[in-house]
Amino acid sequence: MPYRPKSTLEQWRILQAVVDAGGYAQAAELLNKSQSSLNHAVAKLQTQLGVELLEVIGRKAQLTAAGEVMLRRSRILTQQIEDLELLADNLDKGWEPEIRIATELAYPKHYLYQALQQFYPMSRGSRVQIIDTVLTGTSEIITQKKADLVITGMVPKGYLSEPLSITRFIPVVGATHPLAQLPSLDQNELSQQLQIVIRDTAVKPQEHIGWLKAEQRWTVNNFDEAVDILLLGLGFCWLPDFVVAPLLADKTLFRLPLQQSTERFAPMSLLAPQEESLGPGSRQLRQLLLAVHQK
Repeated sequence: MPYRPKSTLEQWRILQAVVDAGGYAQAAELLNKSQSSLNHAVAKLQTQLGVELLEVIGRKAQLTAAGEVMLRRSRILTQQIEDLELLADNLDKGWEPEIRIATELAYPKHYLYQALQQFYPMSRGSRVQIIDTVLTGTSEIITQKKADLVITGMVPKGYLSEPLSITRFIPVVGATHPLAQLPSLDQNELSQQLQIVIRDTAVKPQEHIGWLKAEQRWTVNNFDEAVDILLLGLGFCWLPDFVVAPLLADKTLFRLPLQQSTERFAPMSLLAPQEESLGPGSRQLRQLLLAVHQK
């Protein structure tokens, strides 16, 4: 006899909404449903399964221990259904109307622009959205599947990627900064200086990546803002080689003479967060991007 499910995807989606929103009333407003219908759906789900998933403490619905396990597994199930429906949508349309590509700010974009130049004649009108990301913001884009293609310096566990290039980060200061005149510099001395850092684009950034030992830090949005501050003679910054090369050549920026760790390396890789549902346009652009790096 074929297996007949006791629960429905709608019931699991309602449970997820109640937990994520923090209660039945908030979830009802979010889903545009009545609170009583949500109460009934979750109660029926618990009865059908014979397991208590939620308990109301005060005015807030909280997961039981069993509920935490079931909810976690249900998210995998609903995500798989969404992926399956997205795949069907892509197959039906044949060619995606929009391609989203997220790029780590430390990636030299002239490679991407070369690939896009070749892609344009065959793009069939697909819109292309380029999203700049930094550090754990790039990882969030990947794990939350907010882009079709992602160029990242950090490949999260469980994802496969193709290597593209390696970016060198160099510590630099403006020509008028006192550190520019020193013959050598120790990292302990550097930690006493003002550091200019690039803002992590994650919703919940994690400051555990890169050299962040300086007690005083100013945070900016991009490399151009960092350079503008450095040119005033304020602070130091680790910047990509492709950003600082012309400024080092004309001596408006100076490389710090560190005794140790004079450079940092960030290998850039290309991956597709949803390989199984990647559209034909994204696949074509990926091949062109990989080819550009092989020249």
